[in-house]
This record gives sequence, structure tokens and C-alpha cells, in this order.
Amino acid sequence: MTTATTTFPGLTAGTWAIDPVHSDVSFTVRHLMVSKVRGTFEKFSGAITVAEDGTASVNAEIDVTSINTKNADRDAHVRSADFFDAEQFPVATFTSTGVRADGEDYVVTGDFTLRGVTRPVELKLEYNGVNPGMGNGPVAGFEATTVINRKDFGISIDMPLEGGGAVVGDKITITLQIEAGLQA
Repeated sequence: MTTATTTFPGLTAGTWAIDPVHSDVSFTVRHLMVSKVRGTFEKFSGAITVAEDGTASVNAEIDVTSINTKNADRDAHVRSADFFDAEQFPVATFTSTGVRADGEDYVVTGDFTLRGVTRPVELKLEYNGVNPGMGNGPVAGFEATTVINRKDFGISIDMPLEGGGAVVGDKITITLQIEAGLQA
């Protein structure tokens, strides 16, 4: 894994585990060409590892079977072989390959695997700092976004509309709101 030396002020060396209670993994995708469907994944895990020299790396897993779009029928369809094929590929993963400063923010590059297909992605990352926490040690906050094309991951279902366009868009925006705690 290749990483660049990165300085996140206050983020000390060690493993910072993602706190799923205070974090959120969500997405939006165009629906009927005029609006967006929003959803979340209820189960995910991961960690930010910071080496003594400040080099940072990230690993994460998302349980795609935990999708929640507030519509049980749609969720079942997205879990099916038409989309995630969650029976065969229940977990999506991300492994960073680099972190670099981008003005006041950062870019995290890495390999994202969904539906058994791995592609490089870039996440735009805002580092929100570190807080001493509430008695369980320091916590750090991050916000990250990326846009992927579902067809790049083998999700090629086309559901055309009579007047043109498709029921589901190709571009998916993934947003991560992460709170991570330093592990003892």
C-alpha cells in the first residue's frame, strides 16, 4: 500500500477505529431523471492507521445487505443480482493507496471493490479535527465524498423510460460522515 506523508493536526500515531454509532455511510443516485433516491448502509466498519512518520492509510468494509432506502421492496431489488448481487458479494471494501493534501482539505486515493469488481477511486476529504472525547479517549472527525459510475462495477441493468432516460442514473455519490476513536 502506497501512502504519502500527511499531517492531520492532532491526529496522533495509532489506529483510529470508525465508530458506527457516530458515523454515516450514505449515497444518492438519480431517479426518473428528475430527483434523487437517498440511502444509507446500516453496517460498516473500518480504521484509519497513522504511522509514527504521519503516513495515513484507511481500510473499510460496508455490509451491502444493510442498505436502507426507506423502501423495503426497493432495498430487496438493490440487494438482488440486478444490482449488488449481495448473496454472492455481501461486502464492499475500500483500501487506501495514498493520501495527499489538497489546499486545506485532502484527497484519499484507493481501491474500492463492489460486486467483486475493484476500481480506483478518489475521495475528497475534509478533516474536522480531534476532540479529547468523553472519557474514552480522543476522537477525530472526517467528511468524504466520491462519485462512482455503477456500470464500472458491473451494475449494468438498464430500465429505460418511455420518454427517454432511465429509471436509475449511472452516477452514484457516496458520502461518509466519520467519527473515529483512537484505540488503546
